[in-house]
Amino acid sequence: MSQKIAFVASRASVAQTARAALIGRYGDVSPAEADVIVALGGDGFMLHTLHSTQELDVPVYGMNRGTIGFLMNEYHEDALQERLAAAEEAVINPLVMEATHIDGSRATALAINEVSLLRAGPQAAKLRITVDGRQRMEELVCDGALVATPAGSTAYNYSAHGPILPIGADVLALTPVAAFRPRRWRGALLPKSATVRFDVLEADKRPVMADADGKSHRNVATVEIRSDPTISHRILFDPGHGLEERLISEQFN
Repeated sequence: MSQKIAFVASRASVAQTARAALIGRYGDVSPAEADVIVALGGDGFMLHTLHSTQELDVPVYGMNRGTIGFLMNEYHEDALQERLAAAEEAVINPLVMEATHIDGSRATALAINEVSLLRAGPQAAKLRITVDGRQRMEELVCDGALVATPAGSTAYNYSAHGPILPIGADVLALTPVAAFRPRRWRGALLPKSATVRFDVLEADKRPVMADADGKSHRNVATVEIRSDPTISHRILFDPGHGLEERLISEQFN
């Protein structure tokens, strides 16, 4: 039985052209009416699609019309219904970021890949790290730090020399960015249930911004991060090319 498909695409011309061609072959419904959403673009657009459709409980199947496409499948116009029927599903939970700015205002955001804190001035950031209410590091002098999910562990986390996490691992990666003191600190693996708090020291002199999947908040004073098991994102992959296989393969490239 054919599934009802909603096709969404990034603004890139190659993605828009692909969307028009696929609609011509398979039809199109709104995301709210769909059995599956097909996202055409790169990883950034996939994250945008997952965020914007998280209330629908509809799986998302990506086809790469961007660059890296780690979260995407290869683009082919043929046999799409058959590919969707055979696809493997991965379920991931996002991170919740609760940030307090130096003026006392608060902001909340969700992140599928990672929440990162980055220095926003010429001087290194100074961060105090607390895990589940217990201070673990009095002062980290660095360009920043991040907390990554298994799904996001191959992105910014890996570039910052953090570990790649198996998709089924109930852990989060806490990774420093260009740590100066302690110089050799490489980060930590934490239970998925952990709540991580960063306090920005000397926030006026050493401003810090917090970023959740590309949504930035400047001049933060404290940031709390935790996984939210009540929100589930469903991503579809072609058989043998699922997220777990990609995470393993990435470590041997």
